Amino acid sequence: MDCVAEAARTSREGRTVFGGRVRGGRPVVTLTFIGLCVVSYLLQLTVPGWTMRWVFSPSIGEVEPWRFLTAAFLHSQGQVFHILFNMIALWMVGPYLEQALGRARFATLYLLSAVGGSVGAVVLAPVVGGWNVGLVGASGAVFGLFGAVLVVMRRLGRDAGPIIGILVLNGVLGFVLPGIAWQAHLGGLVVGAALGAAFAYVPRERRALVGWAAPAVVAAVLLGATLAVYSAYPIWARL
Repeated sequence: MDCVAEAARTSREGRTVFGGRVRGGRPVVTLTFIGLCVVSYLLQLTVPGWTMRWVFSPSIGEVEPWRFLTAAFLHSQGQVFHILFNMIALWMVGPYLEQALGRARFATLYLLSAVGGSVGAVVLAPVVGGWNVGLVGASGAVFGLFGAVLVVMRRLGRDAGPIIGILVLNGVLGFVLPGIAWQAHLGGLVVGAALGAAFAYVPRERRALVGWAAPAVVAAVLLGATLAVYSAYPIWARL
């Protein structure tokens, strides 16, 4: 996107208007996330039990919380379009946000959006009949990037129509097609939009503070929401 070039021209000391350092070369963070997803998918196809070892469901996430994140690096086996769609979307949006926000904030945005997708399932999925369903995919993280890029483009005064169209289309598909966890999409989208707004609208003199404070606040909210739901529905109430 030409927004990055414009942001670089209007900034000082080789930084974008959002404080990201202007770098040449490849978007290494985006490529790393894509590589991790591809390698993990190959392991799913070749290593027995790999998917079950890292898959997330609200029930198992309570006792093995690392699955809130690890499931974002898995995809549906035998459905190559699942990983293809997510990786294409990541490649379309990731390099732009990585350059505009900087590598550290972009990585934080992606990872917290992935966790936000899992938290969305905990909060919104039906307890009975929904909490034992395994969830895989980078969709929560990708929707977080969509939410962030929507905010960033609006901040720059750019037309965000195509991004809105993608979100509306996927929102409709989430309710029409079976097997799509719209709760995870929504959770990632909310987290991504919130962090994107924090990074895009913070005054220049407070970027360093907000750079770590905003993710900390979002992480605390996600943790609090998860613990509150788990406390409200003890194990006996889920049976």
